[in-house]
Amino acid sequence: MLEKYNIENILFLDIETVPQYSAFDQLPMHLAALWEKKAGQLSRIEKFSDETPVSPDAIYERAGIYAEFGKIVCISTGVVRNGSLRIKSYYGEDEKDLLSGFNAMLTKAGEKNISCLCAHNGKEFDYPYLIRRMLICGLEVPAILDLSMKKPWEVNHLDTMDLWKFGDYKHYTSLELLATVFGIPTPKDDIKGSDVARVYWHEHDLLRIVTYCQKDVATIVNLLLRFKGKPLLDDDTIQIVA
Repeated sequence: MLEKYNIENILFLDIETVPQYSAFDQLPMHLAALWEKKAGQLSRIEKFSDETPVSPDAIYERAGIYAEFGKIVCISTGVVRNGSLRIKSYYGEDEKDLLSGFNAMLTKAGEKNISCLCAHNGKEFDYPYLIRRMLICGLEVPAILDLSMKKPWEVNHLDTMDLWKFGDYKHYTSLELLATVFGIPTPKDDIKGSDVARVYWHEHDLLRIVTYCQKDVATIVNLLLRFKGKPLLDDDTIQIVA
């Protein structure tokens, strides 16, 4: 499985996102009105009970998963070289600044023989979210990430969740569950995705989020290695690059 993919030609990545504002009542009036409309759509789609209507305020913590209402606070990337994993993160309060650093690295990726990206649920979340936020921030989308004018077979975007579906497009499997069934140490040993907004806005602990994001990258690498029938990388082979 996946024989044609050389693990050293893949850039592994994961992103962490939060709502753009700390609470619903902090939104500018025009954006608050648009979130109210979005919240109404979510309520209907998810069939919340009419007896207990869900207010826009109550579900605002979920705004971070929508690129129009959220922002990226961390991008962690990983490359495998000679059996070791090197992880570098781009993070900070200034989204445009961290995206610019990430873009500069992607633009030079070809010089380092990187020809493919890999994320978990990347096709439905990480890749489109990155592109949308780059455009909103007025940045050019690097060629390796850009899908425009590309034929399906020209898009080198791997997705470990998509690979696990084997054509079963209604099937969602979390990274935590796949890590568990494949005997990979879980990356969710501190916080989970649902905690990120709270840790960022209320605990003001961005470095805790960065550590969580880096663990996800290491897990994605090991999951792909499992898919390829290769041994796992252990903690001694993982290097965090400043």
